[in-house]
Amino acid sequence: MFLCDDTSIEFTPQPGIGAPVWRGRAPSGEDLRSFAAAVHLAGGRIAAIWGSDSRQSGGGFRLHCVFGIDQGHAWLSLDLPADDPVYPDLSGIFPAANRMQRATRDMVGIASEGGDQRPWLRHGGWPADWYPLRHDSVREAGMGEGFPNAPTDYEFVQVGGEGAHEIPVGPIHAGIIEPGHFRFSVVGERVLRLEERLGYQHKGVEKLFIGADIARGAQLVGRVSGDSTCAYAWAYADAIEAACGVTAPPRAQMLRALLLERERVANHIGDLGALGNDAAFAFGLTQFFALKEQWVRLNQQLFGHRFLMDRIVPGGVVVDVDAAGLSAIVEQCTAIGAELAKLRILYDEHSGLQDRFVTTGIIDAALARELSMSGMAARATGILLDGRVHRQGYTPPPPYATLGVRPATDERGDVAARVAVRFDEAFESLRLLRQMAVGMPAGDTRVDVAPVPGAAGLGVVEGWRGEVLVGVQFAEDGSLARVHPHDPSWQAWLALEHAVMKDIVPDFPLINKSFNLSYSGADL
Repeated sequence: MFLCDDTSIEFTPQPGIGAPVWRGRAPSGEDLRSFAAAVHLAGGRIAAIWGSDSRQSGGGFRLHCVFGIDQGHAWLSLDLPADDPVYPDLSGIFPAANRMQRATRDMVGIASEGGDQRPWLRHGGWPADWYPLRHDSVREAGMGEGFPNAPTDYEFVQVGGEGAHEIPVGPIHAGIIEPGHFRFSVVGERVLRLEERLGYQHKGVEKLFIGADIARGAQLVGRVSGDSTCAYAWAYADAIEAACGVTAPPRAQMLRALLLERERVANHIGDLGALGNDAAFAFGLTQFFALKEQWVRLNQQLFGHRFLMDRIVPGGVVVDVDAAGLSAIVEQCTAIGAELAKLRILYDEHSGLQDRFVTTGIIDAALARELSMSGMAARATGILLDGRVHRQGYTPPPPYATLGVRPATDERGDVAARVAVRFDEAFESLRLLRQMAVGMPAGDTRVDVAPVPGAAGLGVVEGWRGEVLVGVQFAEDGSLARVHPHDPSWQAWLALEHAVMKDIVPDFPLINKSFNLSYSGADL
């Protein structure tokens, strides 16, 4: 085995042409824990954890863990009994496993042995013995009525000492952002500790997947976190295609990458404007949002949707672009690139912005690794981890394997570093878009996909925020038995709690925006 020869776990490579994935079954909880420890020792990370209910088919429950390793991803499953579904606590090895384990308990009713047992997604809206992702979780009150709400107390960690007090913020905020509760422990304005409480966005999307067909699943997954609709749709398509033994045509693969890079640019330039605004530089907001508006209008013109929702599907894509459209993309990339270059000089030379950006909200590479981070925020600490980029032992999926992506990194780990990485990645995406437009292969854009009863697959895509992952399992009748979408925000929310320590409360909005994490993506 590529990592842990001293365990009895056997892995097989997942078919398909997506990101490299190996699947295995842990014979016991101790084997799972040993493998997790080996991954950590080798510098790997925990990518996702979720649970499933197999009792309808005569089994018990199943825990699924995906680990990020040098060669790609290792997907390990552990069978659990129906009457006592517990497994070893992994949060002592990977701190990011904590909230994933708690969410798995809330949703499926399987729990870790020890560790943090506080609820994560439960806010008093469900009975204590009711788990929404169990196959027999029928609401006795009727599907349209739900359960009565019951008040709940959440045990936040308290910080004592002379002069220490708490500032509760949210879950309802002054702006039109998603709901989340932030509990600051402070002395004066200096932050000693931040603890988050999420779960206010719960929409039951994982429950909606159960029993759906492939097409309905594609619609749902693109709405998990709207700013990453292309990344989720592509990861879901890769998972479905791996399970069904289907390969999307080369033109479809290139169009998927083109759509994903347009999504990346839209988010980076939008956030760069918002970061200027959070540092009292409203001119930056207006300039970047004008560029973003131009960008998404061309999306609408060429692909029929400003944010490219429902364009990527299993088997390929449902849109195409002609030579004139490709020329328009090249022209826009050149024009937007020129404006971005001017704005970067302005940001870099603006003393007020740099005073707010530099040394604010620092996390270092060691902490980023310990928290299993991926994506832009990890690269801003100097970690070269990008699913589009070649590294030793790893070949990115097509078409990125042939595009030669140049990763953007910065070692400072502060807001300034995250701003710099956003600029660099936007410029690189513009270069890639021109390259893809010029080298777009001919051919079909979609093939048919038929479900394979009982099959499973995993898809991983480098979204603008980081590593988006989707696990899929088919039922014996060909419908979807389980779909788990995982957002990189699960790991990065922990980093935000560390990034604000020793800064002051007024810097929190700026630090928060420099990550711009998804509430909805971490609440399924």
